[in-house]
Amino acid sequence: MKGSKNTIFSRIYLIYGMITLFALIIFGQTVNIIFFQGDEWVDKQKQLTRKFREIEAVRGNIYASDGSLLATSIPKYEVRFDPNAEAISDQFFIDHVDSLAFKLSQLFKDRTQQEYLIDLKTARKKGERYHLIKHNVKYTDLKTLKTFPIFNKGQYKGGLITVQQNKRERPFKILAARTIGYEREGIKPVGLEGAYTKELSGVKGSMMMQKIAGGVWMPIEEENGKEPEDGSDIYTTIDVNIQDVAENALLTQLSSHQADHGCVVLMEVPTGEVKAIANLQRGKDGSYYESYNYAIGESTEPGSVFKLASLMAAFEDGYLNLDDMVDTEDGTTKFYDATMRDSHKGGYGVISIKESFVKSSNVAISKEINRVYAEKPQDFVDRLYRMSLNKKIGVEIAGEGTPFIKSTDDDSWSGITMPWMSIGYEVQMTPLQILTFYNAVANNGKMVKPKFVKEVRKRGKLVKELDTEVINSSICSKKTIAMAKEMLEGVVENGTAKNLKNSVYKIAGKTGTAQIANEKYGYKYESKVSYQASFVGYFPADNPKYSCIVVVNAPSQNVYYGNLVAGPIFKEVADKVYASSIQIHQEIDDKENLAVSRIPFAKDGYYADHKTIYSKLNIKTELESASPKWAKVSTGDQSVKVYNKKIAPIYVPDVIGMSIKDALYILENQGLRVDFKGSGVVKSQSISPGEKIEKGKKIELELAS
Repeated sequence: MKGSKNTIFSRIYLIYGMITLFALIIFGQTVNIIFFQGDEWVDKQKQLTRKFREIEAVRGNIYASDGSLLATSIPKYEVRFDPNAEAISDQFFIDHVDSLAFKLSQLFKDRTQQEYLIDLKTARKKGERYHLIKHNVKYTDLKTLKTFPIFNKGQYKGGLITVQQNKRERPFKILAARTIGYEREGIKPVGLEGAYTKELSGVKGSMMMQKIAGGVWMPIEEENGKEPEDGSDIYTTIDVNIQDVAENALLTQLSSHQADHGCVVLMEVPTGEVKAIANLQRGKDGSYYESYNYAIGESTEPGSVFKLASLMAAFEDGYLNLDDMVDTEDGTTKFYDATMRDSHKGGYGVISIKESFVKSSNVAISKEINRVYAEKPQDFVDRLYRMSLNKKIGVEIAGEGTPFIKSTDDDSWSGITMPWMSIGYEVQMTPLQILTFYNAVANNGKMVKPKFVKEVRKRGKLVKELDTEVINSSICSKKTIAMAKEMLEGVVENGTAKNLKNSVYKIAGKTGTAQIANEKYGYKYESKVSYQASFVGYFPADNPKYSCIVVVNAPSQNVYYGNLVAGPIFKEVADKVYASSIQIHQEIDDKENLAVSRIPFAKDGYYADHKTIYSKLNIKTELESASPKWAKVSTGDQSVKVYNKKIAPIYVPDVIGMSIKDALYILENQGLRVDFKGSGVVKSQSISPGEKIEKGKKIELELAS
């Protein structure tokens, strides 16, 4: 019995001893952690519950050439509330939460005061530290919100927490949307947003965040945080007024012909500055939108617009001249087993090289190119290469299509390749690459790279200026350029594009109508085909300032010729540019302003005044439009012609030729400040006609008698 008791006590002592030892170990480890490893464990705890997170910088703006915003970052704010902030006592919360709920319901109008009140009280009761109040709060609303009860104490005393989020906006919506583009994580960059993302992005900042209940990260005060550095702004070459005209003209023609897609590009000849670029595609519902930058990315067979390069190659190599003659036969000719045809049935007879280009004869041009290069076809290819037609132009916008000029060592080269190449088949180029070539002709042989951005600025200060880049200082001799220009002017004067001819300024250019084998439309060459209508050229022809290309793909109303489908778009854009660019107008001969008879010369002005004067003097007037308010007059030998001088309310009017009295009346009523010098009629104005009016802007007039 005694032995069993001893055994029991021994076991009890052993258990107590083990418990005591375990307690001593725990106590010792606790002391070790508190006094020796404490800092290390605190740091580890912070690493698990605190960390720096990146703060996005405000992305830079994209501007048009006149300073209009094309893309900007609009700050939006996520507003949160820490109802259990240490500084918010129970009494303080009770005293002010009703007023806060009322103010929030009045500002956002999404919930009643009672709903906000319940929400705020529940959040405090649950011990929330990062309670959501509202997503996507505007900056103006945030400023108001900061004045509300409780919130007006700030983050640490009033529990107000705001997180900025930047949303990209395009004020002009779809205007040049694909060229402006976008830059998104995980998606291939598009347009200028992608090309200049480094400059626009700025430098990211950082903010210390703490992990709280529910796995939510809340920003906390931390001295080691870093403020983000906003991105730079880029100033483009795009003119919003011309861009608007280009897009509307393109939309009208695409809709009229129910075409699949099309594009327009307008470029300044000497600088390569792209003033307008429009791309539209037809959706399944029949509406048009910008989905792809066809002008830059779509490389197709250009058709007849390539004939210029073919003839220039032969001119440069000394094989052909403008007055060389060629027989177009019956409008067809054979190359081995393939038949080349002209659109004009029966042919043109025997015509000159110039006329073959003006009339766009496939037979004449293919026969002559094949004849002169028959023994050395690679010479033809090499000459095209020396004119830089086989290379990408290297625009900064991603996605440029690759040009293809077939060489004789290509496996697909055959006996019919060269004649078909000469008229724009078995080669491929993008619309912008074709325009760059034509622009070089207008620029007397100097090929410049199309330019979309003029400069980069940061907080208004110039960071980088982008100069015009020269691709090829001389694509050919001046003699060849002169012959090319003569042919291009002939196309509009009496050729395939004479519907574009006008009496105000001269256009030079080339029409193109290509048959495209494109499985997208389900067509093949030998059956039904898809057409590509184009017109490319420059103006004014005698002193080129602008070049332009229009390409319309797959028109489906049985009208597909370049002059009828693409030509009207070119004309509308060119008319707008010419009307609003006074610097490219020819100077008016003083003699033109003088009367050619005893009928007195009159200034342009208020029509009612003219009517009274001519009635009193018994002078015959011919109205070119019904009772205009403002009149432009032309004094003839026996009568005076009166034209309507249109005054648009939102555009700067043309007041040249008017008296200062009438000019002042019109301009000041449109909100402009007028300053003038001299006497007589208005000779010049500092703001070009057609520009959008900016209220309060100063305009200077120069008068001359």
